[in-house]
Amino acid sequence: MALPIPTPRRRRGAWLVLIIFVLAIGGVMAAKAPALNEPTQVQGLPSNSQSYQAAAIQAGLPQASSQPAFVVYQSTSGQPLVQATQESLQQNASKLAHAAATADPASESIVLGPLKVSKDGTVAVSTISIATAPDDNAVASRITALRAEAAKVTPSSVSVNVTGGPAFTTDLADVFNGADTTLLIATALVVAVLLLITYRSPILWIIPLLVVGMADQVSQHIAATLAPHLGIRIDGGATGISQVLVFGAGTDYALLLIARYRDQLRQTEDRFAAIRVAVTRTGEAIVASGVTVTLSLLTLLLAGISSTRAIGFCGAIGIVVAVVFGLVLLPAALVLCGRGVFWPLVPKVGDHSHDDGKVFAKIGGVVKKRPGAITLGAIALLVLASLPGLSQRIGLSTTQQFTATPESVVGQNILASSFPAGTSDPVQVLVHTGTVAEVESAIAHVPGVTSVSPNRYAHDAQWTELDVITTAAPGSNASFDTITHLRDAVGSVPGSQGVVGGTSAQQLDFSVASSRDARVIIPLVLLIVLAVLLLLLRAVVAPVLLLATVIGTYLASLGISWFIFDHIAHYPAIASGVRLYAFLFLVALGVDYNIFLTSRAREETITYGTRDGMLRALTSTGGVITSAGILLAAVFAVLGVLPLIQLTQVGIIVCVGVLLDTLLVRTVLVPSLAMLLGNRFWWPKVPGSTAPSSEPATQS
Repeated sequence: MALPIPTPRRRRGAWLVLIIFVLAIGGVMAAKAPALNEPTQVQGLPSNSQSYQAAAIQAGLPQASSQPAFVVYQSTSGQPLVQATQESLQQNASKLAHAAATADPASESIVLGPLKVSKDGTVAVSTISIATAPDDNAVASRITALRAEAAKVTPSSVSVNVTGGPAFTTDLADVFNGADTTLLIATALVVAVLLLITYRSPILWIIPLLVVGMADQVSQHIAATLAPHLGIRIDGGATGISQVLVFGAGTDYALLLIARYRDQLRQTEDRFAAIRVAVTRTGEAIVASGVTVTLSLLTLLLAGISSTRAIGFCGAIGIVVAVVFGLVLLPAALVLCGRGVFWPLVPKVGDHSHDDGKVFAKIGGVVKKRPGAITLGAIALLVLASLPGLSQRIGLSTTQQFTATPESVVGQNILASSFPAGTSDPVQVLVHTGTVAEVESAIAHVPGVTSVSPNRYAHDAQWTELDVITTAAPGSNASFDTITHLRDAVGSVPGSQGVVGGTSAQQLDFSVASSRDARVIIPLVLLIVLAVLLLLLRAVVAPVLLLATVIGTYLASLGISWFIFDHIAHYPAIASGVRLYAFLFLVALGVDYNIFLTSRAREETITYGTRDGMLRALTSTGGVITSAGILLAAVFAVLGVLPLIQLTQVGIIVCVGVLLDTLLVRTVLVPSLAMLLGNRFWWPKVPGSTAPSSEPATQS
């Protein structure tokens, strides 16, 4: 079924398409888009979570717009801090508070209590209230001023680090400062190098790179403009992942189209006729791929976490724009440049000297001889690769989120070595003021709690905040257990209406919401992929088998990646939410290569039969699909340039999965299944036949 995709028939038509796109791009980019939001966890949580409700109550309390920052001192000699040094540090606390306040004249910073010294005397800590309103940029300026002043006034015999909630917020924001530019440059360089290697032309690679680059910028501008009207908060993480999706998928579509265009140029002198055939023959597969990825991404709008919804929203817009640019703008640009754009390997009519399908023809020949043995072997490899994933650990603490070690993590580690680990980030319990005594008594008996005290600044006639210090590190699984017990204890006090919040509680609620999102979204994605395959291939057996191979690829990539994380990168665990993102991208994008292969096989089956049709499809598409897979894997690996473990892990899992899908599943397993089943692969009807599938299966 040919899709009605507008393709230029003459030079004038190509110029018209180009002019229309230039005007449209200019119009979109001229509209002023809102600035990105800083990544804040509490705003991204479901409104029915306790940590979200706690933050909402806190917003109405005195000093609600402030959080404690901890200035951590450590003796560099390992000897106890002498009394004179301790007195100097205590006196400096007011200077530090003043420095943080003067960074923003509208803010107020105060010293919360006296200097605390560890039992061995080597570590001391000052607590300073930091204003957290009106936004995270203001918080960053206050923390930066505090750190600068601390470095200036602290004696050389003492090291100093600033940690606590505002400091972690600042360091997390630093990850995304300039991240879009860094990621864009890194992604563009990777794509440029791989296109140059693929085409072996100093000219051709520029065209798809420019088209995909424009698609990326246009899609990001559209998403940023529409998001506020739809209640979606876009942050640097969402734009970064959508950027990778657009460059990866958009370049894959370009590779498929250009490969078919080059083949047609070897059969006709008319490049306009060649591009029409190329668009017609590849358009259905590209649109099917785009629809699969777009619908899969849109399922993320059902997520309870706003950052997940933002990724789905930005990614879906990006894929739609990439498909439009790839099937309309790219063909116009190619025909305007003429055959010379392929220089020095200019395709000529009747010239097949540059056919690079010989390797895949040999692979297909081997598969055709022993399809049963090869099927079992490929499945066994996927199962073995999946086994390391059985021992994976889930969840990173607050200090384990970065691939680098920012100052807030250094300070937290020092603080945890000499004080209860939860000192730097108390759990915040909000209760009705009249029940404070009963709640304090209940909390005191909770395992893992070292102290509980009312916050002398955050209370009014209705609500009081209780600050709870725990033995567990913030954001650790042990802290989650403590928070669960705290919620049970607080909930057992009649009339307390208590809710437990704070950073660790937010991370726990984020993990719970991620698990809920996975249970809802994963089945929907599988149904969408299956539905698209059923419509595209007009068969039942092939779509079910393809979906099964993609699931197997995901499990195998998770196993291999966990081995890398655990034994090579030494990551303590997989971050919450990573497996959902990796599953979505691998299933939605991984099925692309099977779509490209089987749609071509279906076309060839009409003339050559199932087995020879699959062999010809593998031979003709093997080179371009392998190039596309390697390129997509490399693009996702680029996520590792950002010093955040969550994004690095998503990039590695998808990179490994795409390589598995490209080099093993699509090259070996899917062809062997088709060879083994024969016409039953297309059940209930062989392409081009009026009769049901009847060709007997091959015996290995």
